[in-house]
Amino acid sequence: MKFSTEELIEGIRSGNKRLIGKAITLVESKKSEHRLQAEELLKRIMPYTGNSVRIGVTGVPGAGKSTFIENFGRLAIANGKKVAVLAIDPSSAINKGSILGDKTRMEELAKEENAFIRPSPSSGFLGGVANTTFETMMICEAAGYDYILIETVGVGQSEVLVADITDVFLFLKIIGGGDELQGIKRGIMEMVDVIFINKVDSENLRKAKNTRLELKRALDFIPPKEKDWKVPVLLGSALSNEGLDGVFEKVDDFISLKKKTSRFEEVRIHQAEKRFEYWVQEYLLSMMKKNNSIEEAYIQHKKMLRPWFQIPVPKQNYLLKNSYLKIDYSG
Repeated sequence: MKFSTEELIEGIRSGNKRLIGKAITLVESKKSEHRLQAEELLKRIMPYTGNSVRIGVTGVPGAGKSTFIENFGRLAIANGKKVAVLAIDPSSAINKGSILGDKTRMEELAKEENAFIRPSPSSGFLGGVANTTFETMMICEAAGYDYILIETVGVGQSEVLVADITDVFLFLKIIGGGDELQGIKRGIMEMVDVIFINKVDSENLRKAKNTRLELKRALDFIPPKEKDWKVPVLLGSALSNEGLDGVFEKVDDFISLKKKTSRFEEVRIHQAEKRFEYWVQEYLLSMMKKNNSIEEAYIQHKKMLRPWFQIPVPKQNYLLKNSYLKIDYSG
């Protein structure tokens, strides 16, 4: 990096968006010299972190996450807050590339002086977030952003890692996507703090209310994540700014409740410990990969697996034609 650690820290603390971006690029880099500088940078900014509200926004692709985040962020700014958006973009499994177009989709929010938007590739990292989302979040906190919104790649049943690094887990739901119960995944429902049914208008209001009822019934069968907190299920339209005030209030109520009961600090400590465990595992794995003897043993054992998967195909039952395996029902 052409910037020193001192220059990056000064840029972060002064809110210089260009240097904030350079610092994030540094922690995302896998080069050994960059990782050393990144470790020093994170260590130095640690005292300035921990003062933001971390919000994870998840939902199936097409739920309107980008539109919701843009208008929610503008609402927060109107209430005197600074907002950082970390948008995680899925990476191609073939060429490893990502579109990183979330900043373009949040054009109005990107124009705000008190907003910072950073798209990052998932790079094959599972869990709905990127490998360095936690570190990126620390940089944004040190820069003085009050709200940090993390947009996941779009969840399935397992992409809920974002709940382990945020204070509020917000689930966006839409109606008309098939069986409503199909969208109620227990893994997500156990971690969710606020549910917002998006894209509701006068034509589908009745159906939206039925969906809300189904979600509330599903939540009744799940032990509460936080004591004295009943997960709210809200209706609205992010595109027309309907219902966002209610979401903003519920997020504020949830954070106030966690701080009142000391759960806020407890969860933050638990999240930091889990992140430390991940760092240790990643370090040990990287050290093993650098060991030539271990690498050779790995390749050798991998070759030994090949005969196990060479399953013979009975000629009397199958015909192999045009590179496709087809069943021969003639006997």
